[in-house]
Amino acid sequence: MANETRERIEALVRLIKKYQASYYNGEAEISDAEFDLLWDELKGLDPGSPVLQKVGADDTGGFPKAKHLIPMGSQEKAANPEDFRGWAKKMEGRPDFGGFVVQYKLDGASLELQYRQGRLYKALTRGDGTIGDDITANARKMRGVAADLKMDFSGGVRGEVVMTRDVWQKKYTDKANCRNAANGLMRRKDGTGSEDLLLITYDAGAEGDDDYFEDEVKKIAWLKERGFFVTGMKEFSGGGAVEDIVAYRAEVAGTRETLPFDIDGLVVKDRNTDAADLRRARPERQIAFKFVLETAFSILRQVEWSESGAIYTPVGIIDPVRLAGTTVQRANLNNPDMIRAMGLKIGSAVSVVKRGEIIPKIEGLAPEGALPEGELSDIPQPELCGTCGAALIDEGTRLVCPNAACPKRLHHRLEKWVDVLDIRELGTKLLQLVFESGKAAQIADLYALKEEDVSGFEHMGAASAAKVIRHIRTPRVLSLAAFVAGFDFEGVGETIMERVANAGFDTLEKLRAANADELAGIYGLGSITAQAIVDGIRDTGAEMDRVLAAGVVSIAPPPRAEDLSLRGQSFCFTGELKTMKRSAAEEKIKALGASAKASVVKDLDYLVTNDTGSGSAKNKKARELGVKIINEEEFLALVEAPRGKP
Repeated sequence: MANETRERIEALVRLIKKYQASYYNGEAEISDAEFDLLWDELKGLDPGSPVLQKVGADDTGGFPKAKHLIPMGSQEKAANPEDFRGWAKKMEGRPDFGGFVVQYKLDGASLELQYRQGRLYKALTRGDGTIGDDITANARKMRGVAADLKMDFSGGVRGEVVMTRDVWQKKYTDKANCRNAANGLMRRKDGTGSEDLLLITYDAGAEGDDDYFEDEVKKIAWLKERGFFVTGMKEFSGGGAVEDIVAYRAEVAGTRETLPFDIDGLVVKDRNTDAADLRRARPERQIAFKFVLETAFSILRQVEWSESGAIYTPVGIIDPVRLAGTTVQRANLNNPDMIRAMGLKIGSAVSVVKRGEIIPKIEGLAPEGALPEGELSDIPQPELCGTCGAALIDEGTRLVCPNAACPKRLHHRLEKWVDVLDIRELGTKLLQLVFESGKAAQIADLYALKEEDVSGFEHMGAASAAKVIRHIRTPRVLSLAAFVAGFDFEGVGETIMERVANAGFDTLEKLRAANADELAGIYGLGSITAQAIVDGIRDTGAEMDRVLAAGVVSIAPPPRAEDLSLRGQSFCFTGELKTMKRSAAEEKIKALGASAKASVVKDLDYLVTNDTGSGSAKNKKARELGVKIINEEEFLALVEAPRGKP
């Protein structure tokens, strides 16, 4: 095997393992379509790769393990009509073929319900395909999970745990999508939120009786009779069945946004049930006929490396191309492993997609002949940090400067702190000048600045300098989550730190005493993020102490249960507030158990504005949705009154 091919295989394996882990822990980083491209590439280069034989993740949070009644393997996939036609032709050539049954391919998390004499006794996640996590207590709270079938049946029922779009919109917009939210909630140790999930079933098998179900249509009818929700189903047969399914896929792709839940394709099965085939790691008599992202083809002309803190991220510069209604000339490349895995060169013809119709991304090489390629050359990758000169470390999934004292890293931390505290008077350019002058290299240095240290910058006079210093020194009480987020640990924001605090690590002392294993057990974290927190707390400990010793910033004590008078309520702010900055108002409501929303959404409780009668877009939407609009005076009465009542 050539070295170039071996390197590409190794990169693909690393990426697939990384993205599998994030998917099964409820924090998918790439779309299914993007993951399938990596999978298919590896399958073409190394069909016997062990990673292709395994599904799921090794450990998903410490639940008891149990074995599936029916192996929960992976389906064969068809990403285009040509692949589907090839599979369908083989099926139609089988002597026992019974026609096609088509169901929605639900975009959620797989679950197997196990019954003994009609009573539910286990509910298992997909796990590694053979052994899954026992989340029975959580499953009993989900809609669509029958505890008693009212009949003597022993066997398994398979389905997909989904979150409907309206529930996601009301309660879980902090998650990237419905699937991420469902994956996370179903694995919560305390079961909180499981009642917001729905199980939709699509398969079943009786223990020890392969002939229990006559065919797939009658199987679905049986599931409905038992009280389960079932996926939509349509039958196709006859000479034109294959082309009818291709047309049906296009029809569903165009209307899927009208469904209450997410789907990412169709599942096409032989109508005749084959229990032995279902037990295979990859059943032959069914296939996932996937939807595709909108794609355009272009030529990669250059790669720029965007710097953010310690991370260097590749961005592809391509010939301008129209995609989803806009002209695209820059597209994400993610990381060095993705470049190697796709075999990209300067001059390559590439496929470009828009993830979520927002972010352009180079997804791979364009089909052969799609565009004429020019002269190909290797993509240059920086070897040294452009700021401190340290040798960059290529970890595959990121290119990073390892120098904790790198000026670029220190400046990025200052920017993050100023952003978290919303010190607007200390603008980006002024902060850069102060940093370059050596007057403020660390966060604590900001609180030692004097007026003469900033006067003269950007033609700033004495009065303006005094105003800047006054705002820097304005006393602020931050939540522990906001305080730690301001120190700019890689991949650790305020939302993650709120989870950590809610898990009981709610003081700086407790955080300092925590180890990575303890933090990794928190819902939604994982070992990499946990280690980043532990390392960050250790490395910035002295600087944190200096900031607190300055006496301007303090950390709010953990809230008592009786203080959370606004628990579960949500606020959105628009326009200027008179008595405080928006960031301070958001800290107030968070301290009382409420959440801050960036926009007006369904079931928002309050829109806060000092122009309640305006015709702004937010005011208009709030009135349409029945959201209560209050002014600043009413807001203050709400947050300052005993038990949060005006």
